[in-house]
Amino acid sequence: MDQLERLRARCLALPETTERLSHGEPTWFVRGKKSFVMFADHHHDDRLAFWCAAPPGVQRELVETEPDRFFRPPYVGHRGWLGVYLDVPLDWDEIGEIVADAFRQVAPKTLAAGVPARREETR
Repeated sequence: MDQLERLRARCLALPETTERLSHGEPTWFVRGKKSFVMFADHHHDDRLAFWCAAPPGVQRELVETEPDRFFRPPYVGHRGWLGVYLDVPLDWDEIGEIVADAFRQVAPKTLAAGVPARREETR
């Protein structure tokens, strides 16, 4: 399964998620309205990645500590969105947690409450 299909499976597993093209890329929305993940197939550079909503402070921390895996995406980076490279070795469980975090940032509170917190937060 390629990166797009694996990412798609994680996004569509979340409640009331839909997919459609936005800016020419597959993008996932909560209740068809608010985007939380956008695939980036060499969008503005030569790297395969996705952009997603992120909890406050996460973008800065990950970009500073792991710039080979994470970046500040154009257009949405100023809002705290996180860029995640898909052309590096990946831990798909971690990707699933990042996607779930993105969903919880955008979804209405009652819908977000049904998505379990990250493993680190539940310990």
